[in-house]
Amino acid sequence: MDLDRARIERAYLTRLSGAHPDLGGDAVSASDLNEARDVLVDPERRANLLLELAGGPGASECRDLPDGFLMEMMELRQRIEEEVEADPESARATWEEWGRGKREAHAAEVGRMLSEGAGGADLVAVRVELNAWRYIERLIEQLDPEYDPARVEGR
Repeated sequence: MDLDRARIERAYLTRLSGAHPDLGGDAVSASDLNEARDVLVDPERRANLLLELAGGPGASECRDLPDGFLMEMMELRQRIEEEVEADPESARATWEEWGRGKREAHAAEVGRMLSEGAGGADLVAVRVELNAWRYIERLIEQLDPEYDPARVEGR
């Protein structure tokens, strides 16, 4: 899970320059290289790909969340709404920082699970952790005062 972004960019640029048709480039298209780089630099997408490659369930196959997670998030969202209404700027900053910390914790746990070579039922546990990570990502997105649900759904 741990990849150096600068190293990814160097490899991407090297491969991209070699793929240019004027230079006798290979069959890899620039759009394929762009997609590969985008997946590698995004830890959540990279974790999803690693889980898929290991034979784990996709997000549509397993929508489970950790025990108690949803109830905790429902209570938390109520608190966030109240705090944002009272002091939008301060509350958003506080909760975004909280969200980034939770995101890092989920990323570390998924990384640990994948590096230990999760298999079988453990792959479902990785998916459950990834689902919680995605939930936290959405919460962070929704804290943005410019958040537009239609724009996010249209990705």
